[in-house]
Amino acid sequence: MPHASYWASRQLRNSEIFPADAIGVSVVSTKRKNKMKSSKTYALGTVAVAVVVALGGCATESSRSLPVPPVASAQKPAVGQPIGVSVGKFDNRSSYMRGIFSDGVDRLGGQAKTILMTSLQQSGRFNVLDRDNLDEIRQEAGFLKKAQSIKGARFVVTGDVTEFGRKEVGDRQLFGILGRGKSQVAYAKVSLNVVDTTTSEVVASSQGAGEFSLSNREVIGFGGTAGYDSTLNGKVLDLAIQEAVNHLVEQVDAGTLKAAQ
Repeated sequence: MPHASYWASRQLRNSEIFPADAIGVSVVSTKRKNKMKSSKTYALGTVAVAVVVALGGCATESSRSLPVPPVASAQKPAVGQPIGVSVGKFDNRSSYMRGIFSDGVDRLGGQAKTILMTSLQQSGRFNVLDRDNLDEIRQEAGFLKKAQSIKGARFVVTGDVTEFGRKEVGDRQLFGILGRGKSQVAYAKVSLNVVDTTTSEVVASSQGAGEFSLSNREVIGFGGTAGYDSTLNGKVLDLAIQEAVNHLVEQVDAGTLKAAQ
């Protein structure tokens, strides 16, 4: 067996090559690095959670009322007493929403009729008689135990949407790198006829047209392009019908309908 001095010298050599202090320092250093990594990971996680919470809390809700201007003729004083009229059919005669895939429901005409009734009444030249809600009116009169006395109208106002269309116009700056834009344009043209109920004679006519557009532009990644806006249909119809009613009011003020009575 090796002598005891041999083992002593070997142990001394090992202690010189792998000092105990060095081993201890290495272990402490490794633990410290792991602890620092854990702290950094925790800090990053905390920041990420804070960002998510902040973004989630950015949702806002807002509302506002918008002015709805009446027909321009409402600003002018009426000449004489309002004329009693009822509103007849208002049909969509344009090619819009009348293709082979249409369900046959004239939504454009129904929307236009409602706008026409409101515009006629707002003008101050007509007393509009409601014919679309006779069942409900009769029921309410029954609740009141009152006999109805429905007025008759000497004139019926009919209307047609003769032209209607929508288009999208877009442009790009440097192949879209510097920016791009898109505009939605809606156009409508309507015709109104005033018919004498005793003779079926058309005693007055008017037309109105309008164009409404919505534009958005994106510049170098900022801003947004316009998405489809279904409210443009109603806006452009309102514009065209108000224009036609204003022309009709001019004829009423000139005495056209009074001469026909």
